[in-house]
Amino acid sequence: MSAAPGPTPLQNGELGPVGEALERTDLFGSSMAASAEGVIRFAIAFVAIWLVGRFVIVPIVERALDRRGLDEHAKNPLLMIARFGAAFLAFAVAFGFGGYGNFLVSMAGIAAAGALAIGLAMQDVISNFVAGVFIYTDKPFRIGDWIEWDDGTYAGTVEDISLRVTRVRTFDNELLTVPNSALTDDVLKNPVDADKLRLKFVFGIGYDDDIQRATDIIVEEAERHPDIMDDPAPSVRLTELGSSDVGLQSRFWIENPSRADFVRTRGEYVTAVKQRFDEEGIDIPYPVRTLEGGLNIESGDGQSVVQPAE
Repeated sequence: MSAAPGPTPLQNGELGPVGEALERTDLFGSSMAASAEGVIRFAIAFVAIWLVGRFVIVPIVERALDRRGLDEHAKNPLLMIARFGAAFLAFAVAFGFGGYGNFLVSMAGIAAAGALAIGLAMQDVISNFVAGVFIYTDKPFRIGDWIEWDDGTYAGTVEDISLRVTRVRTFDNELLTVPNSALTDDVLKNPVDADKLRLKFVFGIGYDDDIQRATDIIVEEAERHPDIMDDPAPSVRLTELGSSDVGLQSRFWIENPSRADFVRTRGEYVTAVKQRFDEEGIDIPYPVRTLEGGLNIESGDGQSVVQPAE
């Protein structure tokens, strides 16, 4: 079993070469020279090790991440952790080289005393941090994706993903800073995760209109639109028998979906179908309400006159 390392010269009160040189200048006493030597040794060791980590270790980590084909949003926090690790290692080694003892041992007491208090005070932060790790590993969305959450209450395009929060730009150009736990603890919709997206729209026609002719028009206009896919082919299903109309649900697919493509394509398509319906006399009826009852009118002598509804 190897023996524990002995105390450094500074811990024994002895001066090293730098301290002796400082003491010979007559500007420093023995104790001040020892303190100055410790600071200088600490600074030299810290800068040397940090430079090695910053310009050697971090680039190696970056090349390793590039070889794994990680996205930019996944690389940035990992590189940040690598830089922090290099700085921490430089500080720990420089702490001992400067004659201040073992950094990890010195920190153990402080860490043990503060761990409980920090844990209680930072429950939400830790929860969001863990959720951020899951976002990076599971990749439910990426920067640039359009997402919806909280039952569709919030929606927007992802601008940035960090280990604590995700920043989402709404379609009204508002910036939402969302805690990561809010995106992992509930259902989140990512309509653009795949390379295509199916859209649906219900066209209501009158009960007296030709269902087959209306179906043909809906399919024809989908086939004419350049951004609607031919495979899978557009389809129409009768899905509703409303109080005043018959509901024909159109189903069609678009490639490389985004929020802008979704809104524009659907708007152009619905407009084209409406124009064809107008040209061919197919009605899109208004809702009809039938009121029943009577009108009760009191005459001047207090007698009631009931007028039945027609």
